[in-house]
Amino acid sequence: MYTIDRLLRALLLVCILLGVTAYTPLSDETLQNLPAAGPDFDIKMGSILAPILIPRVPGTPGSAAVQQHFVEWFKTNLPSWTVEFQNSTSTTPATGSREVPFANIIITRDPPWTQRGDVGRLALVAHYDSKLTPAGFIGATDSAAPCAMIMHAARSVDEALARKWAAMEEDGSHGLEEEKGVQIIFLDGEEAFVSWTNTDSLYGARSLAEEWEATPHVAMSTYHTPISAITLFLLLDLLGTAKPKVPSYFKTTHWAYQNLAGLEMRLRSLGVLMSKPDHPFLTESEKAANQFNNAWGVQDDHVPFMARGVEVLHIIPTPFPHEWHTMDDDGSHLDLPTVEDWARMLTAFVGEWMDLEGYFPHKSLAADGVQPAKKDEL
Repeated sequence: MYTIDRLLRALLLVCILLGVTAYTPLSDETLQNLPAAGPDFDIKMGSILAPILIPRVPGTPGSAAVQQHFVEWFKTNLPSWTVEFQNSTSTTPATGSREVPFANIIITRDPPWTQRGDVGRLALVAHYDSKLTPAGFIGATDSAAPCAMIMHAARSVDEALARKWAAMEEDGSHGLEEEKGVQIIFLDGEEAFVSWTNTDSLYGARSLAEEWEATPHVAMSTYHTPISAITLFLLLDLLGTAKPKVPSYFKTTHWAYQNLAGLEMRLRSLGVLMSKPDHPFLTESEKAANQFNNAWGVQDDHVPFMARGVEVLHIIPTPFPHEWHTMDDDGSHLDLPTVEDWARMLTAFVGEWMDLEGYFPHKSLAADGVQPAKKDEL
């Protein structure tokens, strides 16, 4: 005979399979109070961005330094997030028989009562490696700035996540709805060592997707494998120059693109965003279903995941920035208001995806170091 707990869990599974999930729009007040990165995005001294703005070719001291930056920053600022490495090696056309190490960094924040395998995750993804050539290439848009945007968004939603989950435990509502978490994936080895081919590119993404597909969760888990637990693979790349134009690439995630585009327009109308482009960053919110094709979009880290059935929202401009794969793709060529705006838009998207309205601290309280009220006290 089924217990009440089993019946509730069965109902939960049905809801998950049908795609039923909460998605509460953020209020104007919440959007207006989203924190800015400010000095943390300074290209020389900023605690988030500056340490990434160095050459970081896989297997080099620069790559190791950026890995350490990620680990130490999360350990110091977001200790509740778990940090894991997924390592692999591969030969490359540039190194012959010598194996190059690749290190993907996976940083996760799940509800505290959940077990691995029972949480569907919004994945925030960027690659952190830089190109081997030209020598000394930085890759500020490609993809140091996107990594920084993700880090800022994680810090900006962390307290709201903690407050929401604490309230759910207090009122006994935890475990009665779809379990949702946030996962950051910093991928290594996206860049080709010589020229882009199916084997000279996406080294880290190919390794991680293959391993996650082949790694089962324990029996009776909601999600059979880590790759099936990705509910949306939100990939950022080539972001940070002024006036980007980002198309909607995939029909099945156009709804998510439209949500992000709607947040951009709301933030602009509220005067929150700093950049002043003559067009939206997200230019295709009105794109019709018959305007999509079956192409895989721009070749990027999503490809091995998409091939395994993962839903992808790819935020990459077309055309690419003029600085793409040149020495001009450095910190001095970033448009910092645009970088800030992407970070705020990403924070808002995560806030809505995770149903965090009412849990963000008021700006005045946060600034004064006052403990914010619980949701039902606001």
